Amino acid sequence: MRALGSVSPLLLIGPSWVGDMVMAASLVDVLRLREPGRPIDVMAPPASLPVARMIPGVRRTIPLGLGHGELGLLARWKAGRALRGEGYGKAIILPRAFKAAIVPLAAEIPERVGYRAELRSALLTDARPDPDRKTARTLDRFVALGLPPGSIARAPRPRLMLPDGAVDVAAAKYPLAGDAPVMVLCPGAEYGPAKRWPAAKFAALAALAVKDGYRIRILGSPKDAEAARAIEETAGVPVDNLVGRTTLIEAAAILAGADVVISNDSGLMHIAGAFDRRLVVIYGASSEKMTPPASPFARVVSRDLPCRPCHKRECPLKTLACLEGIAAEDVLAAAEQMRR
Repeated sequence: MRALGSVSPLLLIGPSWVGDMVMAASLVDVLRLREPGRPIDVMAPPASLPVARMIPGVRRTIPLGLGHGELGLLARWKAGRALRGEGYGKAIILPRAFKAAIVPLAAEIPERVGYRAELRSALLTDARPDPDRKTARTLDRFVALGLPPGSIARAPRPRLMLPDGAVDVAAAKYPLAGDAPVMVLCPGAEYGPAKRWPAAKFAALAALAVKDGYRIRILGSPKDAEAARAIEETAGVPVDNLVGRTTLIEAAAILAGADVVISNDSGLMHIAGAFDRRLVVIYGASSEKMTPPASPFARVVSRDLPCRPCHKRECPLKTLACLEGIAAEDVLAAAEQMRR
């Protein structure tokens, strides 16, 4: 329990998506400015928890042993009951799911803030309306939960900080020969294929980039292995394929040292942006207005089509025209514009 007169800690229930957790760093930044000295802990599933460890100002990270989409109501209740002695005075629940509000309720946290969704208002003490969910930046929606109701503020850029020694560890574990600039390709996007620029396009980009003097690395989760193999086999140039081999912290360290990153709208894209890398982001089904790269060193490449953004996991028209219509030359040109 907290000492008498001390500031009660705050529990942030974080999202399971890596990119959303990066954007949660903006909320933590605002909370630190508004309530300096208040400890901030983050609870999240294993997939996104490593990102929380890189958010400046987070005192402790607490694993929620449930994956994305897993209900686990009893497990969530037990996890919350285990936190009753921690003295939390406030919880902010970022996910909109009913299940996300169970832990703070079970922990008997007196102030529980979140958006109205999935009939969970009774579980919250401050249930906020969310009228701009489909149009506002996710960053701004997250930050709004840390402000008084009705407040309007543009979120600060999310920033991350690598653990001490992380860059050296990654460099020693995954050495790359040569001294030419490094282009990192991130061909994955957890949400679905309608957010993924085709592997053949990434391969064409790799071939062009090597001719332009770059060394190529590929990063991603084990789920991206098929796309990475296709890039390797098709590019016809040396490619350092690290997909499925790195931890998320190691991937972040590699991104932080890259000269340029080419990515879909994905978690790795948001990590690269938080480290101020030169970044080109390819958008298909998702919207660059809702989840834009926050970095001033980023460029967006997309097609203006009447069918996008559809926000679907798979192309409803079965054409993937929003991504197929983006040429490798256009993506390389966007990267080169920032190089000058």
